[in-house]
Amino acid sequence: MELAIVAGSGNPPLADAIADRLGSKVCRSTISRFPDTELHVEINDTVRGCDVYLIQPTGPTADAHLMELLFLADASRRAGAARVTAIVPYLGYARQDRRAKGREAVGARVSADLLGTANLARMVAVDLHTVSLEGFFSMPLEHLSAVSLLANTLGELIEEHSVIVAPDLGAVKLAENYAEVLRRPLAIVHKIRLSGEEVRAQSIVGEVAGRAPVIVDDMISTGGTIEAAATALLTAGCLPKIVVVASHALMVGPANRRLSALPLKRIVVTDSLQLSGNSSLPLQVVSLAPMLAETIARLNIGESIAEFLGHR
Repeated sequence: MELAIVAGSGNPPLADAIADRLGSKVCRSTISRFPDTELHVEINDTVRGCDVYLIQPTGPTADAHLMELLFLADASRRAGAARVTAIVPYLGYARQDRRAKGREAVGARVSADLLGTANLARMVAVDLHTVSLEGFFSMPLEHLSAVSLLANTLGELIEEHSVIVAPDLGAVKLAENYAEVLRRPLAIVHKIRLSGEEVRAQSIVGEVAGRAPVIVDDMISTGGTIEAAATALLTAGCLPKIVVVASHALMVGPANRRLSALPLKRIVVTDSLQLSGNSSLPLQVVSLAPMLAETIARLNIGESIAEFLGHR
């Protein structure tokens, strides 16, 4: 079946890189707003009879990019696409997977239900905040992992006395995966969240004194979790050369200010989200394009993608 790549405005450079590796081009489309702010989406190239892959992370602004994805899926289907698959490098609303208080929405379930109305054949996501999110979706969800890509990139940043650090309990499984690949010991920071931007580290499990920490997480949002973990590690006597590794770099709010104040040797992230080019942080970006392009190529011909799937 002929393959077609369609992209939203979430991360055009990544979509172009994926299409280039597939020897293809991103289909022309028009994404605009009417004067009353209503979204308008039109696919300008033919996709009739094609196996369509929509490249669209639903990061900031999450609601706008989610609606674009829904409209692109509908436009593709109405234009005669034989099959539509959503490639979502970063899935927004994933942290809202339960009610923390009582009278609040479960945003992950609401967005999953919305995507379920788009008649998608399947969805592909990278390093979900919580793997149990798969149960929210009515269509098959392929959960890919960037751990191997990121771990292989660390190179000389990993020292003999490095320690892999989970900055909170939610990142323990991810940290275990890194520790296994990199063959380094594991430490865990116990964190308490005070608000959407503020967290406090209470204690550390594991030996970090005299060691070079590698803090790993699925995302960097406001930088509060990294700041709290790094402060606790420094207080516990770690070496002041910290490496941070994260699959998704949202870098919103005070993130740049917080991270700039820390003794960070490197911040290694993927291009799941389009990054601003004006950051003074020591960023090293690893592209997801090779993995996502290979995933699309295999899905198109019905081959296994098991080697890219995340740990269950």
